[in-house]
Order: sequence, then structure tokens, then C-alpha cells
Amino acid sequence: MIGIVLGTRPEIIKMSPVIRECARRNLDYFVLHTGQHYSYEMDRLFFEELDLPEPHHNLDVGSGTHAEQTARIMTGVEKVLAKEAPDVILVQGDTNTVVAGALAASKLHTRVGHIEAGLRSFNRWMPEEINRILTDHMSDYLFAPTEKARENLLKEGIDDKKICVTGNTVVDAIYQNLDISRKKVNVLKNLDLKPKEYFLVTAHRQENVDNRARLKDIISGLESIQQEFSMPVIFPVHPRTARRIDEFGIGHDGIQLTKPFGFLEFLQLEAQARIVLTDSGGVQEEACVLGVPCATMRYDTERPETIDVGSNILVGTESARILEGVRSAATWENCWKNPYGDGIAGKMIVLVCAAARSG
Repeated sequence: MIGIVLGTRPEIIKMSPVIRECARRNLDYFVLHTGQHYSYEMDRLFFEELDLPEPHHNLDVGSGTHAEQTARIMTGVEKVLAKEAPDVILVQGDTNTVVAGALAASKLHTRVGHIEAGLRSFNRWMPEEINRILTDHMSDYLFAPTEKARENLLKEGIDDKKICVTGNTVVDAIYQNLDISRKKVNVLKNLDLKPKEYFLVTAHRQENVDNRARLKDIISGLESIQQEFSMPVIFPVHPRTARRIDEFGIGHDGIQLTKPFGFLEFLQLEAQARIVLTDSGGVQEEACVLGVPCATMRYDTERPETIDVGSNILVGTESARILEGVRSAATWENCWKNPYGDGIAGKMIVLVCAAARSG
């Protein structure tokens, strides 16, 4: 049996190809949703939207400090694993769900597969970096998305026999879900937008949105972009970010703040944007795969491949630097090669797990 442990919407997206492949092969598997960031009821719509079966288990742990949340996830995951007794569990990425799920499984001597293993920002102030490192060193199967990720693992002394370079499931997810989105939604029409004539923004990282001066500078940079390019700036606001904008009393002239979109709508917005501005690791990857320039509002990234191929630029959080970076990205020809594989990562991962299950 294969256990798929996830807890956030990005994990649902990137795990969707794995879930579909398990179902296609009629494998014995289950999905455990920890409910780390959102309520299970809200995420139920995500599963419906992506045509995925509902999770078999729901912990609904909610938010809290890192220690509180990780402890609740470990306790819940342990109970489910003791009951289901899977041969291997799969976790994806760098959230508290990932490290807690891997640790609970390791204590029960259940094999762990880490999807998106080997990513490093080399910034240990980021809690996600700690989660990545710990999970990689607990895992039995390390599914690295690129050769660079594999090299990171080898430098840390991880046995090469445990590592499999698969590409990134984000490519599978984009290909599969973009096709679904074309049949279900038309968000550009709804927002009266024209392809390549608007900017798309996301911002949610704690170090950006919980710092009043930094968040104000980011929004000032977005205002400057709207004024200079005379194009709509669409900003689907994460709940945390919306609260901080209100608490800090930050204005946002010329920026269209919207509620968060479903993934299918957001994917369409990404695919047709002039430039994407973000502090999200996953959005950096998605923009790269979609052929859309990305300006990352951070000072480092665990997705250096996007920088290497020329799809992404680090612009920090100062307003002048953000505007300068967007001016540069607006001149790019968008002809880079996608570094994340050809869309079969999910199949490769399930194949390895199925072999381990029968071995």
C-alpha cells in the first residue's frame, strides 16, 4: 500500500499526477490530508476542481506555531499509519506536513519517499529549508526534480542509490490541469483581461507580509509598475496578506486586489500574464514551465534552475529594485528550455514505489 500525505493546496496540485497514476494502475493507496493551512471543506473544492477522489483521511490540524502544528500532524499521521500499515508514504515539498509525516513514518519503520528532494536555498532562516533538509535525511527514496537537486543531496552524504531524478511533478500537473481548465473556466473573460496585457502577483511568505516596511515597499513597487506600464496588476491576496494589509493600513492605488482563485483559474492567469511577480517557489516553477517571465520578490531561491535558464530574476523587496527587475523581464524573448522534465515524473515515482511495495 502507498500512503500519500499532503496538507496544503500546492501539495494537492503537485501530488495530483501521483494520485491519478495510482488510480490508473488500480494500486492500493490512500490520501491523508492534514489540513495544515486551510479547512478541509475549502480544500474539498480543490479536489473536485481537479477531478481527484476525496482524501481517505482528514486531520484538519489548522494553524499554530511551527512546534504546535508539527506535533499535531505527527500525532494524527502516526494513528493513521498504524491503522493502514502502508509499505511506503509519499510527501512532497517543504511544509510542516512533510517533515512531520516523514518523522512519524520513520518512527514506525515505514519507508518514506520525498518528492521534490534536494532543493536548497542555503538560507536556514527559512523554516522550509530546515524541513527540506530533515526530510531528505529521513527518506528512503529521494525523488529529485533536477540534476542540481541530486548534486545537493550527494554533497550532504546521501547514498546515490536512494536518489532518482524524475523531473518535477509540477510539469505533469500543469499539462494535465491546463487541459482541464480550458474545459471548465474562462477567467480572462470574467476579469475583462487581454492575454499578455496584465501582471499577476502573489505574496504570502512570512518574512515579506508580516514586516510592515517590507510589505509597504512591495506594494509601492507594484504601484510603480502599474503606472509605468499602464496595464492591470492583478493581485489575488492570500488571507494572511490581506489581514496584514488591513492591519498596517497600506494603500494600493491602481492594484486590483482579488480573493484567491481556484487553481484552474490561477493557471489560466499565469499562462497568459505578461510577467508574474511572486515570492512562491511553486509559482517560479509554474511560470518557467508556462514560458512566462517571473520576478521573484526574494533575495534567494531554492529554484536556481529558473535563474540559470533565464526565466526568473530575483528582485528583492525594495520598490525601485522590483520596478527595475520588471523592466528587464519585459524585454525577454521567453525562449528558455524547461529544466523540470517532460511530464512523466508522477509515473516514474509510482513505478519506483510499486516496485518497492512488491519487493
